[in-house]
Amino acid sequence: MSSPDQETQAPESPLEEGKLFDYITGKSVKDTDKEKVRQRIARALIHEYGIAAEDIEPDFKLKVLGKNRKIDIAIFKPGLPHTEENLYRAVVVEKEPKIGTKGAYRMRDPEEARKEFELLEAVMAEVESCDYGLWTNGLEFFFFKKEITRFDTKFKPIGDWPLGDDTFSVEGHSMGRLRRAEPDMLRIAFRRCHNYIHGNEGMPKDAAFWQFLYLIFCKMYDEQQPNEARQFWVGAFEPFDPAGRERIRKRIKPLFEAVKKKYDSLFKGNEEITLSDRALAFIVSELARYDFGRTDVDAKGTAYQEIVGTNLRGDRGQYFTPRGAIRLVVQMLAPQEHERVLDSSCGTGGFLVETLNYMNKVFHDERHIKSGEEDTEEFVSIRDRLASYAANNLFGADFDPFLVRAAQMNVMMAGNSLGHLYHMNSLEFPRGDLPGVQPANDNIPLGSIDVLMTNPPFGSDIPVTERTILEQYELARRWERQGDGFVMTNAIKPAVSPEVLFIERCVKWLKPGGRTGIVLPDGILGNPGDEYIRYWILRHCWVLASIDLPVESFIVEANVNILTSLLFLKRKPDEVIQAEDLGQKQDYPVFMAVAEKVGFDRRGNTLYKRHPDGEEILRDVSVEEKVRIGGRLETRTLHRKERILDDDLPEIAQAYAAFRAQHPEPGK
Repeated sequence: MSSPDQETQAPESPLEEGKLFDYITGKSVKDTDKEKVRQRIARALIHEYGIAAEDIEPDFKLKVLGKNRKIDIAIFKPGLPHTEENLYRAVVVEKEPKIGTKGAYRMRDPEEARKEFELLEAVMAEVESCDYGLWTNGLEFFFFKKEITRFDTKFKPIGDWPLGDDTFSVEGHSMGRLRRAEPDMLRIAFRRCHNYIHGNEGMPKDAAFWQFLYLIFCKMYDEQQPNEARQFWVGAFEPFDPAGRERIRKRIKPLFEAVKKKYDSLFKGNEEITLSDRALAFIVSELARYDFGRTDVDAKGTAYQEIVGTNLRGDRGQYFTPRGAIRLVVQMLAPQEHERVLDSSCGTGGFLVETLNYMNKVFHDERHIKSGEEDTEEFVSIRDRLASYAANNLFGADFDPFLVRAAQMNVMMAGNSLGHLYHMNSLEFPRGDLPGVQPANDNIPLGSIDVLMTNPPFGSDIPVTERTILEQYELARRWERQGDGFVMTNAIKPAVSPEVLFIERCVKWLKPGGRTGIVLPDGILGNPGDEYIRYWILRHCWVLASIDLPVESFIVEANVNILTSLLFLKRKPDEVIQAEDLGQKQDYPVFMAVAEKVGFDRRGNTLYKRHPDGEEILRDVSVEEKVRIGGRLETRTLHRKERILDDDLPEIAQAYAAFRAQHPEPGK
């Protein structure tokens, strides 16, 4: 599926094996590790920095150090010929380094990496008009500004480039205006921050994660302040000077204190930012450039999930749900603005954030505008409406307090509100003594939820054995066959797999007519010994849909080899159950699908759609780019070709919508 800001035409010509399309020129180039980095940088230059594609040239040839050399990316003054005298900025690209076995890469400072810059500095020295340089390997980014004195030419490290053809003020709050993040670049920025803390500071991964989270909170809070009161900014040269780094700390420390006071339900008050001045300056510099409020919700969620996924994986069957499956569940349940949404095993908040992403698109569609193209009034209106939705209708619960906290940050970053996330055992609820139980009883008692979506912990190796929990559940009892059905006995089983109990809990949490989408292990829908569970489901619910997922769905993103299904149910009112018990049953159609491909193979390699002869299928896309020239923004249309992800899930979502258009939900 194309993204909302793309106009897609019919698939076009095939792409040769081992090739990809250059985003600058639209021509095919060899697919190498280095080229992948260059393409990410090219997209960022166009979409983040506002540099026109026609002012950029890959592999620009010029004579440097007595040899004919190629500059990986050359940027020229707006609208001028691509000649050496018009060269304004230069980028040298290397392939991304391998990450060590500990999962971290130690980030170098400019002095440690000095030998890497020989070509870049030579270009900047010999080309008079070339004022700015960038050297990157995809993980490390070294920006430079040329300074010429009477006696010397220096290449001073700076935290970032200015936007478009802007310049920066040394005394200014940043290198340029805040900008909407390109998804890949935000993901890499998050990785760089976490790598720096873990690899350079020597912190354990989990400690590094929370330090990073504190600064994300500071950034989000700072964006809500008036411009003149903002403190989350970095001067051009501050990260590279001890006094400058100290000034950054002096701004961030009181900001974090203000954050802890505002979100006192989330912070104990004794948390501290323990990073060194150098690490703090690095991370603030990475995050300060972006406008988190205007950055796409999905981009923020993807970047955040990548960091979370390497740090907070549980050991109680808590498998993080793949984003494609999450998106499918939300699209099929299609929550409405007035409906209360709950994830009873919320983990890091994937379903909740995707719900916010879905509602954000709904709000934009109602105004007939695209995300990122709003004027200030429209942006503030939609932002506040989304925050109100999160504050009133978004709920989550998890047994792991660290995951609850991580989910709160995820929801905050997506919706500008903490939502309502409770630290409690959803299977023990409404009982229990964890801190989230009482507020959850007040706000989301059983029978109060419109839409419930969840991926509960499952597995026979983590059975529920507590009798105080088991005695609450009909499915924890032994069932005996009676005629064509089953009858429940009073005998309680000594142990039950958690996913069985979660089915009942999810249904009982719904209002009559409420809808749920649950990730379940494949066996529960097919094992002969689980027939009584299916009987209970059919008695209490209408089955809306059942979708089988391939093993690739979880093996890459959750690192677990398991076949799963998505089960969609709608709770029947008691009067319908009673009528059906008396034989007044009505047949209804059920949507069923099997997903064979989810966009990647078992090793995590991205898969694209191909013609029968094996060549990749391409489509034409038109993307609006905002170019900054002379301090003004100009909108232009960029026409490019792109490959099509080989993913059945978006097509299943479309097929379900068509199915429902023909067959309304039962119970309506």
